[in-house]
Amino acid sequence: MADPVRKKPVLQVVREGNPGKRPVPESVKLPPADLDEPDWTDVFPVVRDKNLQALNRRAREVARREWRRIVPVLKHAVGLAAVDATLLHDYCLCVARIDQCERDLSTRGLLMEGERGWQKNGATTIVSQYRAQLKVYIRELGLSPSARTGFSPPKDDDDDDPFD
Repeated sequence: MADPVRKKPVLQVVREGNPGKRPVPESVKLPPADLDEPDWTDVFPVVRDKNLQALNRRAREVARREWRRIVPVLKHAVGLAAVDATLLHDYCLCVARIDQCERDLSTRGLLMEGERGWQKNGATTIVSQYRAQLKVYIRELGLSPSARTGFSPPKDDDDDDPFD
């Protein structure tokens, strides 16, 4: 027997229909904001070591490209508020770290010679953890086809739209 006190999540009600015609609460609306791109040198600093300097330069570029790719899409699709800046920053950081790990795996291989013989490259574990986190970010931001079903685009206050 179903628990009469337990309510269905809003997305489930929308998906399955609302035969009881009970009011469905709207989600929290936050004012839209123009988000400034973070300074990626805070996360990937300029260092003296030539190898690390090249890695950090590439990571900065990957994070910058991802920010510039994703922010306009999200601004149009779901609207962005100031509170979303940290989530987007972490998402771009995660993408850059995955790129770093994948490059390490491509150059040094999946297995490495260690003290006790062949062992797994540590980047495989790290990239796995970053990919798990990326999956969470993709869901939160609505960046996958299944995640987009739960989002509706922000409403404009235009009176020109005949479908209002």
